[in-house]
Amino acid sequence: MDEEKLMKFVEAYLKKKGLKLTEHALQEEVQQSNTTTNITSSSPISSNSQLDPDVVRHILSLSSQFEDGPARYHDGYAKLRSWTYSSLDLYRHELLRVLYPVFIHCFMDLVAKGHIQEARTFFNGFREDHEMMHLRDLQKLEGVLSPSHLEEMEFAHSLRQSKVNIKICQYSYELLLQFLHKSQSTTMLGIINEHINFQVSPGQPSSITDDAEAVTLTGGSQESANQINQKEIHWGLLEDSLEERLEKAGGMALDSEKAEGETKEGDGDENKKKSVEGGKQGASIKKLKKDKAVSATVKSARPEATTVPTAPRVKPELTLPVIPTEVEQSILEDLRNRVQLSSAALPSVSFYTFINTHNGLNCSSISHDGSLVAGGFSDSSLKVWDMAKIGQQSAGSILQGENDTVSSEQVTGSNGGKRPYTLFQGHSGPVYSATFNPLGDFILSSAADSTIRLWSTNLNANLVCYKGHNYPVWDVQFSPVGHYFASASHDRTARIWSMDRIQPLRIMAGHLSDVDCVQWHSNCNYIATGSSDKTVRLWDVQSGECVRIFIGHRSMILSLAMSPDGRYMASGDEDGSIMMWDLSSGRCVTPLMGHTSCVWTLAFSGEGSLLASGSADCTVKLWDITASTKLPKAEENRSGSASRLRSLKTLPTKCTPVYSLRFSRRNLLFAAGVLSKNG
Repeated sequence: MDEEKLMKFVEAYLKKKGLKLTEHALQEEVQQSNTTTNITSSSPISSNSQLDPDVVRHILSLSSQFEDGPARYHDGYAKLRSWTYSSLDLYRHELLRVLYPVFIHCFMDLVAKGHIQEARTFFNGFREDHEMMHLRDLQKLEGVLSPSHLEEMEFAHSLRQSKVNIKICQYSYELLLQFLHKSQSTTMLGIINEHINFQVSPGQPSSITDDAEAVTLTGGSQESANQINQKEIHWGLLEDSLEERLEKAGGMALDSEKAEGETKEGDGDENKKKSVEGGKQGASIKKLKKDKAVSATVKSARPEATTVPTAPRVKPELTLPVIPTEVEQSILEDLRNRVQLSSAALPSVSFYTFINTHNGLNCSSISHDGSLVAGGFSDSSLKVWDMAKIGQQSAGSILQGENDTVSSEQVTGSNGGKRPYTLFQGHSGPVYSATFNPLGDFILSSAADSTIRLWSTNLNANLVCYKGHNYPVWDVQFSPVGHYFASASHDRTARIWSMDRIQPLRIMAGHLSDVDCVQWHSNCNYIATGSSDKTVRLWDVQSGECVRIFIGHRSMILSLAMSPDGRYMASGDEDGSIMMWDLSSGRCVTPLMGHTSCVWTLAFSGEGSLLASGSADCTVKLWDITASTKLPKAEENRSGSASRLRSLKTLPTKCTPVYSLRFSRRNLLFAAGVLSKNG
């Protein structure tokens, strides 16, 4: 067999296996030299082997073996898996990142070739390895039973069309290449070449705590996400906000040291006048003449404060509602009396516990001043408790919820036979979300019946039913100024609404799976959405365009929170990971590890120095955001040290998963959850 025929065989093989880079390199080198050809490319077939008849015969024999049957997928993956788990501890966690994408593509390739039974055997044989991190993906792929399903199921189709980005150190990468070369596993080699993009870094392996952001498996390509993330966004605060006016008047100790404490305009009604750690400061701020003295006192009490640039001011894209004068004065009074929180001054917490809900409680919500607590139930009802009427204004209030017999629904400590809550009925399916407007006189609820309902807490009546979504609505959130609200649905869209229109103003489409949660930016010009496709997106409310895609989570996103200055966003997922994002760059500032189960709720403190997170692991955690966003890279690279430094305190409940958190304007932290039967 002459050289030319051998070359044709090799080129045909490379083209068939999709090894385009190798084929291109081979063609270039053939043109340079007709005697010796060195194959050097990103594909690890051979780094510097001479092309001779023996090599070609070996390749062709492997090709024929490849065609023999589906057993090569099983054997190739089993060898790769065995080698990975037997690797040195220092490199194992990096090499393990390769297994999941190889596993799912082996399965989908078998299905695509019509080997359905072998595909099921392969899938069931190795799925246990990946259930902890990728259970929801595996449940979706379980439904792929024929080649046509790969095209019809958007999730599977997007996986096959995209590449996985995997961060790996140089030495781990070389170890993998050596294994693939020695094992002569062309099947695994082809899958890795076609579906994995390695981001190789010099030096030591990354920390195992960085795994959450080391692998990004997404439907859209990384290139398109990078392109979207180049768009300009204005993350600052609204011009002429209440806090800005207070600052100019000298009514609040607000200087460059705490610019991150700028909060949303019109964010709440009159807050509870509780004395919390800084009560004396609050009492002394009654007249503007005394403000300078108070300002000096606050500054001296916070010697560790870090200087940050003042948040820029932006103009609103939406027509904002007018705030009544008396409400404005109430808000300003609360801002003057705000307790200054820091790593050395943690908030007081008021926790509301639901009991006797019989697994019927799906969601809870707390009004901005903590005076009202709402619960959404599986029996289609929405119930609202007034804390003042109950007389349980101290921490640890206990709410009962689900039973419809009056005698069994009493709140602990209440007397008389009256029902202690207001019952709102109208939905025809389980209620999944509820949200109070800043003034507390309206509440929105969303449900499985695909509708959103507006209720009046003054009239105790349903005012409007908003229809637009085609499937269950998982989340609904009022904007910081009220009037406008956003919804997230199983139909993979988010929508912007206003109270006075029954049709949505904007529809945000782009997620590849359910939109599970939604959150407004502090300046009301953007909303963020978290999805089961493991991404978070930021949308411009005026244009409806996606302006940022945040990639890094390894499970569905369940909660979102925006920092008061609008610069950062926190997102929590099903695995218990929290990620802090810089909205300007679209990059993850830091992952916050510590929860062991779903993170259902997140909330920033009023000045933005602390983040509170509530989880299904029955804890509330407080995180130091100042340290999280300014920690030196050298510290971050130490295994596990970063998260320990940033976690200030863990507040365990007896056995109450935390459903919702809310910081009042005065920085009292409200929390709500349902007592678990396991307690």
